[in-house]
Amino acid sequence: MKKSTFIIFLALAMLKTQAQDYLISFSGTGATTEIATIKVDNLTSGDNVTLNGGDILHLIPPVGIVSLDIANGTLQIYPNPMTELSILTFVAPENGDVVMGIVDLSGKTVYQISILLSRGIHSFRVSGLNQGMYFVKVTGKNFTYSTKLISQSNLQRQAVIEYVSSENNTPGGPLKSVAATIDMPYTNGDQLLFKGISGIYSTIVTDVPTSSKTITFNFAACTDNEGNNYTIVEIDAQIWMAENLNVGTRINGSVDQTNNSIIEKYCYDDNEANCNTYGGLFQWNELMQYSTTPGAQGICPTGWHLPTDYEWTTLTIYLGGESIAGEKMKETGTTHWLSPNTDATNSSGFTALPGGYRWGYGYFGNLTYEAYFWSSSETSSTHAWGRGLYGGEGVFRNNFSKTYGSSARCVQD
Repeated sequence: MKKSTFIIFLALAMLKTQAQDYLISFSGTGATTEIATIKVDNLTSGDNVTLNGGDILHLIPPVGIVSLDIANGTLQIYPNPMTELSILTFVAPENGDVVMGIVDLSGKTVYQISILLSRGIHSFRVSGLNQGMYFVKVTGKNFTYSTKLISQSNLQRQAVIEYVSSENNTPGGPLKSVAATIDMPYTNGDQLLFKGISGIYSTIVTDVPTSSKTITFNFAACTDNEGNNYTIVEIDAQIWMAENLNVGTRINGSVDQTNNSIIEKYCYDDNEANCNTYGGLFQWNELMQYSTTPGAQGICPTGWHLPTDYEWTTLTIYLGGESIAGEKMKETGTTHWLSPNTDATNSSGFTALPGGYRWGYGYFGNLTYEAYFWSSSETSSTHAWGRGLYGGEGVFRNNFSKTYGSSARCVQD
């Protein structure tokens, strides 16, 4: 008897774990608070969606999805209980004014809205409810819907109902360009990568959601002297470029880069298209603009510098050490990395690309297989520290010849 009870309890616990229903909203801070577009990649499953800045991401189970099955006479609220917000959805069977109200257990109306709706399915965002039980009522000319809503929020905010989206609307429906709620399959434990874009700004945040929440993008300028804007990512207390540096005039790999007041770069196999994909390859002196000071700006954007050996070490330690940090830094999939690349998770958002290297006069190697990044810390007049990522899980620290052409990332001052 005890054994069967335990099995039932375990089954119910597993069911509850799998039946996630999370709402993810977005905000911006730093150089701008506006968000134009959000690209969401499920690094675990490979799924992806693109949202407008004001949209809400609705994470739902990938199988056995609970269908809203909206029909006349029904009112759906999900999630319920709610934490920060829920989505209220119903059918308006005809054009006309609709009144929506939220009433607490004492009978007090905490919020009410009247809106002209066209015939169709409509969704509204409910937020700002203090902890407790409420009754939600929707009344039109010839219909009435009602249901209970439980709030688990401890935040003291003002209750509000906001229009989100509609389906099958006739012309004249409200707020045609307003935010929408976008569904995305999600299994608990999946790693998501969020890329927020606002004008020239682009920021990556990675997360494994376990509840409804708000993702905040910290926007900062990362623009080189050619006007190229780079995506950035915050990893612990450091803010890194999430793309390989690509600035300068391409020269052939058969000649050295020189101190001639022109930023020079190599493109793998002397092909400009490879720079567009993997970034440029630079000799150490050119990258440093002929300084030997650790942490020099070099050819990095203003407000950014070339990472020291210590800063690289700080990053890899935070990601679990050199033996496993590589898997958390490498871009997933085989678009750029050699197949199978199954060890890559990119859980840090660093998105390392395998740009290979220029190792001799006109010789290039290991494109799609290895990534090499300079540090700004030299070990001698001829060598400097760097980091390499390859087909495995690790990151290796090596003493590279300054004549090598390697990729570069910058870190914010």
